[in-house]
Amino acid sequence: MLAAVTALGLAIGLGACAPKPEQIDIGVDQVDGALPADLAKQMQALTETAMTSVGASGAIVSVSVPWSGEWVAGLGTSGVDGPEVNPDMTFKSANVTRAMTCDVLYALVEKGTVRLDETVGDWLDAYPGQASITLGDLCDGTSGLAGYMSRIFSRVVAAPDRVWNARELVAYGIARPTTGQPGAQFGDADTGYVLLGLVLERAGGESLADLYSDYVFQPLGMSSSSYPAGVGEGDRLKGAYIPNGKDKKPACDAATDVTAVTSSVGSASGGVVSTVGDLSTYVRALAVGARPYDADTRYADPRPVNSDQPAWFTADGGTYQAGSLVGQFGSLAGYMVAAFADRTTGMSVVVVLNDSRASANAVRVLAWQLAALASKAPAADGRTAPEMGLPWTAESLAPELARYAICGG
Repeated sequence: MLAAVTALGLAIGLGACAPKPEQIDIGVDQVDGALPADLAKQMQALTETAMTSVGASGAIVSVSVPWSGEWVAGLGTSGVDGPEVNPDMTFKSANVTRAMTCDVLYALVEKGTVRLDETVGDWLDAYPGQASITLGDLCDGTSGLAGYMSRIFSRVVAAPDRVWNARELVAYGIARPTTGQPGAQFGDADTGYVLLGLVLERAGGESLADLYSDYVFQPLGMSSSSYPAGVGEGDRLKGAYIPNGKDKKPACDAATDVTAVTSSVGSASGGVVSTVGDLSTYVRALAVGARPYDADTRYADPRPVNSDQPAWFTADGGTYQAGSLVGQFGSLAGYMVAAFADRTTGMSVVVVLNDSRASANAVRVLAWQLAALASKAPAADGRTAPEMGLPWTAESLAPELARYAICGG
């Protein structure tokens, strides 16, 4: 007994003294101060227009311009008639999770645990129909698999506290017709990332929550980020979904609170819970390649997003590229999220709107509008503004945002 107690005490002592994982310096020299008031006012106006257009009661925004300053704000209320939005509130980060899932893949590639050209069949026996899809295809969004969310959304809203098994989500996706041959073209589908998550758990020998913690959250000091099966902790920004009214049009005055929908429904495609502060750090590290496993080859084979978009809007490596920006955007029940950063300067924009009924392109357009303004921010004392040229302006994107409006604006 004495030996057991001594061993337990030693274990506790060693655990208490265990060194924390070394945090990575992302190498962005950020001015410690606010962006000019007139610029922040323009950004707030753009955000409020987007909120109105999609029926969001609240928004959280973080704009960080290394040579000029930052604007971090909570706008509106957390739910209809709810409390004022706090910029530190947590939310489901939606498709930004996909980039993190690819981070884990590239981390395991760097360790020699897996290769990008290995296939689903090399790691999982349960998916013979998908056995030839490579891990690189799953990350790049070129697997040819269809999405699952449209098949289950009504059940998700009806039973928000249900914890979904990732294999069940994959089953719904692979039951649908494929959208193309593996490697042929980009397709925005959640199923491939959930399947990649299953492979990574098998290859890494850890849960996906631990893999995100080991390779994404801890190295970047993302202390407010997690991958919960349920809703997660923290002061949560309430998320909503606008149903149709009797006229079959969006009933913008009758939003349904879907905050309680579990993160499990997003799995490795959208289940990470975070804050704008953490996501700003994250997307900057992603853009400038600050981590040991970040490889330029990740963005070496960009594919057109679709034929309706400009040639400079591409996808690769679990991210989107737009001009000099790299990042992700999308929606999950209750939230639209976009996070982009400049690959040279580390300028970043993160925004969340707390309604998910409209096209997620609305939050992408808003993020790009904010980035256009940020790219022209004046230099603070002792700093020099870089030459940045994005292939759009805030004004040129206004008509596109109007096309996605469902509630006016």
